[in-house]
Amino acid sequence: MLISEILHDKNITDAPLLGDHLAMDLLNTEARSGDKIVDYWTSDAAVLRWLGQNDIFPAAQQRALADGELLSQAKALRALAHQLITAFKQQKTPDISELNTYLHSYVSAPHLAPDSDGKLEITRLSCGDTAASMLGQVAEAVAQLLVEGDATLVKQCEHPDCILWFYDRTKAHKRRWCSMATCGNRYKAAQFRKRNSD
Repeated sequence: MLISEILHDKNITDAPLLGDHLAMDLLNTEARSGDKIVDYWTSDAAVLRWLGQNDIFPAAQQRALADGELLSQAKALRALAHQLITAFKQQKTPDISELNTYLHSYVSAPHLAPDSDGKLEITRLSCGDTAASMLGQVAEAVAQLLVEGDATLVKQCEHPDCILWFYDRTKAHKRRWCSMATCGNRYKAAQFRKRNSD
C-alpha cells in the first residue's frame, strides 16, 4: 500500500489526539478500554497514518523499510518517551542518551507549503531513510517538552478507567480530564448515580 493510501484509509481506527502536545499524543497511542490496553499502533501503516495526522510526512524518496521496522522503532520511542516524561514529571534527571540517538538520526529540510487556510508556512520534512529519522520530529517534540515544558502541566486523565495524558494549557491549569465530553461526563454521571443510589 502506498503512503498516500495509508494516510487516507478511513478504516483504520485512530488514536485520540487530545494531548495538546505531540509528546502527549505519542503516549496516547496506547489507551485503556475496560481492563484491556488498546495499542493503536498495530502495523507500519498505522504508525504512518498517525504521523500524517500530526502533519509529519516522510521524504518522497524513502528507502523501503523492512516489514515491522517502523512499528518497532515507534513503539521503542513511545516506551522511551513514557520513561522520560514520567521522570520529568517526578522532577528526576532522566537518561537522555537513547533519545539523542533518535535526534541525531533526524535529517530534515525546510519545506514551504500552504496551510489549511491557504497561508504559507514553513514546515520540516524528514529526509533521512531510516525509521528513526522518520520519527525524528516526534523525538524532537519529546526533547522540547523536557527542555521547555512545565512538569506540573504534564497530567494524566483523572478518570479511573483512563490512562491518557495531556499538557494542561488551560488558563487556570485545572484541567482534569483528557476530554470533558468523554471522561469528564462519564465521571460526573457515575458520581450522580452514586449520590442518587444512597
